[in-house]
This record gives sequence, C-alpha cells and structure tokens, in this order.
Amino acid sequence: MWRRELAVSAPGKVILHGEHAVVLGKVALAVALDLRTFLRLRPGAEGRLSVSLPGVGVRRSWDTPGLRALRGRIAGKARGKEALPRGTEGLSCLNSPLLASIAGDDESKSPSVEQLDALREFAGIAAGASAPESLATLAFLYMCLAISAKYGDVPSVEIVVWSELPTGAGLGSSAAYAVCLAAALLMVCGAISCPLQEGESTARWTEEELTLINSWAFRGERVIHGNPSGVDNAVGTWGRWSPEIPSRKNHTVKEFPAIMNPVLDSIDAISQECQSVLEAMPANPSPEHYPVLEEFFDINQHHLNVLGVGHPSLDRLCQVTASHSLHSKLTGAGGGGCGITLLPPDTSPLAVEAAKQDLCACGFECWETKIGAPGVTLHSCSSLSAQVLHALAQS
Repeated sequence: MWRRELAVSAPGKVILHGEHAVVLGKVALAVALDLRTFLRLRPGAEGRLSVSLPGVGVRRSWDTPGLRALRGRIAGKARGKEALPRGTEGLSCLNSPLLASIAGDDESKSPSVEQLDALREFAGIAAGASAPESLATLAFLYMCLAISAKYGDVPSVEIVVWSELPTGAGLGSSAAYAVCLAAALLMVCGAISCPLQEGESTARWTEEELTLINSWAFRGERVIHGNPSGVDNAVGTWGRWSPEIPSRKNHTVKEFPAIMNPVLDSIDAISQECQSVLEAMPANPSPEHYPVLEEFFDINQHHLNVLGVGHPSLDRLCQVTASHSLHSKLTGAGGGGCGITLLPPDTSPLAVEAAKQDLCACGFECWETKIGAPGVTLHSCSSLSAQVLHALAQS
C-alpha cells in the first residue's frame, strides 16, 4: 500500500518555430514552458481510488474491486463471450488478449474502440463526448487500468491534479497531465522508483525511468487526441526542446509546390537557426541575441500567414504588441488559438504591463512566463508554493 504524500509536476510546452511545417517533414522547435501541471498523491482509504481535477470540475471515486472487475469485463468482451460475474472477472483478466494489448510494450498502438467504449460506459461518459472533463476522466481510467495490469494491483490512493496551463490553448496541458499521471501511477505500482529521499525537496528519475514515463504518457495522449505527434509529452517528460519530423501532405503545398516549398524551407531554416542561437545563449548571454530572435518571430509569422493558418485575432495580437515595440507570432494550431510575445530582458515592466492591459482590452488572456523548465519532477509537498498548495486543496 502506498504510504507517502508527494507531488509530481510537469511543464507545458510552446512551439517557437515550425508549427504546420512540421507535418510536412520540417523541424519544429518545441521548448518547455515554465507553467506547470501539479499532481498531489497521497494514501487513500483502503479499497478506494479517487481523482479530483478542480480545474475542469471532476471529482470521482471508485472502489478498487470494481476497477478490477472492469478489467475482467473488458477481457470478456475481448474473448467474444459474456462478461464474467461481477467481482470474479479480474481472476482471468491478465490472460486476456485485450488486457495484454492494454498492458503491452508497443507504445505506437492506440487504445481500441472497444476498450474506450467499455471505459466510457463504466464512467458514464456519453459516446463522442469531447469536453476536457470527459477526456481527462477517460485517460485516467485507461492509464490506471493499463499500468496496474502490467505492474501491480489497482492502487488505493487519492490523486488531485491542478494546472497553471490553460486548456485548449496548444500549450501542452493534456500532455503535462498525462506525464504527471504516468509518473505517479508507475511509481505507486512499483514500475519506477521513488527517488525522493527524506529531507529532499525535489528529485528526478533515471533516464530509463523517464523513457518509461514518456511512453505511458504518450498512450494517455492517444486517449485524448487520437493521433498526437508525441512531442508534447516528450517535452513534458524531459523538459528540453524536441525536433519532431513527421510527414504528411497539404493540399496547398501539393497544388503550388514551386511557391510553397521555399516558404517551408525558410521556416525549417528559422527553426534550426533559432535552435543554434538558444544553445549559444547560456555561454554568451549577450543582448545582441534578442534582435535576431525578434526577426525570426516576424519572418515566421508572415510565413504562417502565407500558409493560411493566420487569423484576424492573431494579426491584432501582433499589431498591439508591435505598438509597444514587442514582437509576436502564433504558436501551435493557429486559426485564432494562441500567440507568443518575446520579452527581452531589458523590456521595462511598465511596457509589459501596458501591453497586457491593451491585449486584455481586446479580449485576450495573458500569461507571463519563461521558456526553459525542468521536465517531470517529484516534489515534497512542503516544497510547493502556497498558491499551488491552496489550488490542490480545493478538491
């Protein structure tokens, strides 16, 4: 039985350059964002597993025998037979092909429709429900059953998750959630160590354990997004930039290759040049780097408009910040979602506050943060800030 009260956190991510070009075989430059998701883990009542997500209004609790029985019912469906009687199904669930699929090592394998339908029915989630609270609950159940099927019994613990990240903004909130869940559940089930010694504030896992956390977080992301790239959970796990190079087709590029391919090549070059600048900055933190980064923002924003992923609201964002001598671009999906603004270290607080006020007056929400943050981390609860402790207590 788990006996310690600890916390896990993971960062969000922001794509500096390469969004949209990445799905056409170019490099995307993603970095950890110093806005984090926090998970508090503590012993629960014997035979109960509870999860609370105050940010999306989720508070659920299940008895662990019922969760074991759910694994058995899924196993019965996999064999094409009637479900076993409630309370006895778990006895044979580990022999089922479906449970073997759930708990297997192939991280590229998506949860099956049958698995997800059974979990939805159990949790009372309507078919096709896509609200954050529904997907978060579904991912929690899937990861709990899958990890416990492979590494141990369903744990009797209480889990609370709260995030500084906005949902649906393209900043990796779902991946940070999945990374925190993977780390906590793997640790409770004994698949990875508990590296935090008494008296320590924070600790991190070994590279081998981080790889396991990342693979399970990717599975959780697949429950939420279907076919994610894997870059968000990788940044949440390791906390460093990650080039991602998948390949898909785009009808505009296919239709006008002589026009669009040079644009994509330029975006690719910006990603790689920006990476070089960022890698040089720790050893040589010269203010001369920032005008270069600002130029990259401006050029790439124009390119993204050429690709057709801009939006009037993003144009307005760029106009407002430019009036304060700041440089912005879209990040992530575009189409009016989220933008980022570069704040060089010599930017006055008054200028930042004035820009934020003007943006809020236009209907934008603003978060001021830094890029570059540690990946998934284990904390003593006493080391967390008062704000985080208060948020986790609202469960």
